[in-house]
Amino acid sequence: MAVGGACSAGERVGRVVLPGEALLLPGHGEADAGERLRLATNGPQKGRLVCGPGLRRGGEGLLVTKCGVLRYRGSGSGSGGVYWVDSQQRRYIPVKGDHVIGIVTAKAGDIFKVDVGGSEQASLSFLAFEGATKRNRPNVQVGDLIYGQFIVANKDMEPEMVCIDSSGRANGMGVIGQDGFLFKVSLGLIRKFKTLSSRLRNHPGFGTTISI
Repeated sequence: MAVGGACSAGERVGRVVLPGEALLLPGHGEADAGERLRLATNGPQKGRLVCGPGLRRGGEGLLVTKCGVLRYRGSGSGSGGVYWVDSQQRRYIPVKGDHVIGIVTAKAGDIFKVDVGGSEQASLSFLAFEGATKRNRPNVQVGDLIYGQFIVANKDMEPEMVCIDSSGRANGMGVIGQDGFLFKVSLGLIRKFKTLSSRLRNHPGFGTTISI
């Protein structure tokens, strides 16, 4: 049962929402809770709404599943985007389509186990790399850092990652080099970085060189 009845998701952006609230999405019949989310490297596709953490598909809109502040990030095309609930949770919950960095902890046959900071380790097939075949296996060792994308993220299933997009290209995903450092930061800070990155990517001057 919704708290206080259903209301428009746009009117609730930036406000605190509670579990059980129903958020209506007028004019967006293709809202996606993750079941049909396609692999992408630059966020949601045009005209498609993606349901992020703290929300799930319910009826003609979205249903809030945890307390926090409702956020929205547009796709830059005038339609579509991502809704999610921003909360001070400590443990990461895998979401289908998320790009994450994890640490390879074990090899189990043809599967690598990757620690992404969640309650359960993610699985990564050796075939989920660009150009990988049964004869041409990727050089992945225990302790390596992996940048990849979730294709399966369900509370009843083990999370599954890949290091290729829908075209079979790596596009920056895969094993991260030995140089550099890995820092653990809060989930709130990560989401701020993602929002800033999206705004810069949609800026007219993005991609140009600025001399200071």
